[in-house]
Amino acid sequence: MEKLIWGVIGVGNVCEKKSAPGLQKVEHSEIKTVMRRNVEKAADFAQRHNVPNYTGNAEDILNDPEINAVYIATPPSSHTELALKAAAAGKITYVEKPMANSFEECQQMVDAFKEADLPLFVAYYRRALPNFLKIKELVDSGTIDEVRTVNIQFYQPLKKVDLNKDQSNWRVDPDIAGGGYFNDLASHQLDYLDYLLGPIKTATGIKANQSGAYEAEDIVSANWVFENGVIGNGIWCFSTAEIARKDYTIIIGDKGTIEYETFGNGDVILKTNDNREEVFHFQMPEHIQQPLIQKMVNELRGEGECPSTGTSAARTNAVMDMILK
Repeated sequence: MEKLIWGVIGVGNVCEKKSAPGLQKVEHSEIKTVMRRNVEKAADFAQRHNVPNYTGNAEDILNDPEINAVYIATPPSSHTELALKAAAAGKITYVEKPMANSFEECQQMVDAFKEADLPLFVAYYRRALPNFLKIKELVDSGTIDEVRTVNIQFYQPLKKVDLNKDQSNWRVDPDIAGGGYFNDLASHQLDYLDYLLGPIKTATGIKANQSGAYEAEDIVSANWVFENGVIGNGIWCFSTAEIARKDYTIIIGDKGTIEYETFGNGDVILKTNDNREEVFHFQMPEHIQQPLIQKMVNELRGEGECPSTGTSAARTNAVMDMILK
């Protein structure tokens, strides 16, 4: 493929810095048209990001023969419908995470793109970031020898938007997001572990709503087993004291440990039995999705392989379904 000509459906906050500029800056890639139901906001985005066209109707993008790739950046409840339309229109598609609101919906998407013989990618961009690639290098090279277990602790206080009953937040509306902040944030963590250690074969969980601030669950505890026998567990609470705020994952092997924050500063901490302790520092890219977008473009040009596909992302939804069942 000589060049990707993108249509972006849903130019909201995630497109401002994380993704859309990356689509513009990667070589052999450009955005032709952006869409948002609020046409004035679509026009404003287009003007600020040097995009030549804007629209309030997704069909304008799907029906444009010059556009060969679609980025779906809407909330999860609309991903399946839009992706199926993109597949029917013959468009390569890149979907925001979580991929959809259930594994069943994800599988519909995977099947549609397989039938259409088209690639489907999902924005689990940590699979391409330097700090997470370093973790994978350390694990794959046997630095901590055999991995035994992984533990996630993730605590956040209630957000102001969720305490203000006059404001709505789609991320904690189960009809739109499939759940609450667990779906939005833990999906990144679980997907990366799939990339690092392989697929999770079974998972169980406990969920509750302790604060009553919104409808979705605000605390989740989970246990899971990878296909390779590694056992993992985690707890996520989104209504803690500020002093308890924590973003911590530890991978424990029989000769060392690796610690990191999923959403933090990018540091990776290695400790081993021979008293080695090393902190690897990384500078995150300005546009956090750009490294994954580059890998996606490279694959479509026959120059590499993108690590985040519809098939891999569907597995993450399957795990979340098992945990929240």
